Amino acid sequence: MAEGNETSSFEFLLWGLSNQPEQQSALFLVFLCMYLVTVTGNLLIILAIATDTRLHMPMYFFLASLSSADIFFVSTTVPKALMNIHTQSKSISYGGCLTQLYFFLTFGDMDSFLLATMAYDRFVAICQPLHYTMIMSPRRCTILITVCWILTNILAMPHTFLMLRLSFCPNKIIPDFFCDLVPLLKVSCSDTKVNELLLFYLGGAVLVVPFILILISYIRIVSTILRFPSAQGRRKAFSTCGSHLAVVALFFGTVFRAYLFPSSSSSTSVEKDTAAAVMYTVVTPLLNPFIYSLRNKDMKGALGRLFRGKVSFLRGQ
Repeated sequence: MAEGNETSSFEFLLWGLSNQPEQQSALFLVFLCMYLVTVTGNLLIILAIATDTRLHMPMYFFLASLSSADIFFVSTTVPKALMNIHTQSKSISYGGCLTQLYFFLTFGDMDSFLLATMAYDRFVAICQPLHYTMIMSPRRCTILITVCWILTNILAMPHTFLMLRLSFCPNKIIPDFFCDLVPLLKVSCSDTKVNELLLFYLGGAVLVVPFILILISYIRIVSTILRFPSAQGRRKAFSTCGSHLAVVALFFGTVFRAYLFPSSSSSTSVEKDTAAAVMYTVVTPLLNPFIYSLRNKDMKGALGRLFRGKVSFLRGQ
């Protein structure tokens, strides 16, 4: 108990976005701009969907949920990193670190689950179009989103609580710019076998199961589309899935790189891991609004009407 109290009283040190002092000012400006663009872009997506009745469909309901999760996801890590650059400090409190870890896991898992839910929505729309309205009813969509939020919070708890049982080496720098599971385990002075087993089985399932469900959905979707009699129908069907597939490839590609192929503890390897972490924590939420708005005519139209102030709050306007 005394060891646990001693652990909770000190601060962690974060590696940060770079260990080069001359790069700090440029990094602050770049990541501040990326953060502001990410929040603004995702907020515009949410506003366009909420205010335009043409987009009151399950596909866009899930997209608005993904944009909300992305705002929370990027806000969990980037503001603290920017504050540390601005104050020229590398510290984060023990409680702050575990809190950041919990919300990072929650919103990161939420992205994974939502992408799987959106793949299911596309599967029903293309493979069972006659039953789409009945299957993807507003009630079912609300239940799916609620289940995603509940599951992600529950799944983040074991990792966070098991971290409480560990003691940490003082003056050890966490090899990342935020508190993540693998970097935290690297600076622990305790036996981390239980944590590593939980990370392997539970953490792996959170990524692999949604990815497999997405893969199965798109195998069915592609096989159905290829049976369409007209080329125009096939192009239209593929175009409705293009944005989602691009986001899936970007998210899972960067996450699998970070967690399945971690580097060693050398400074060069830490920089590579940090770059991989930046890709899925900052770049992916930044690009999602652009991918969906540029590849989707309905979204482009809704955003245009939003900027012109011509949104339809009620049907029939």
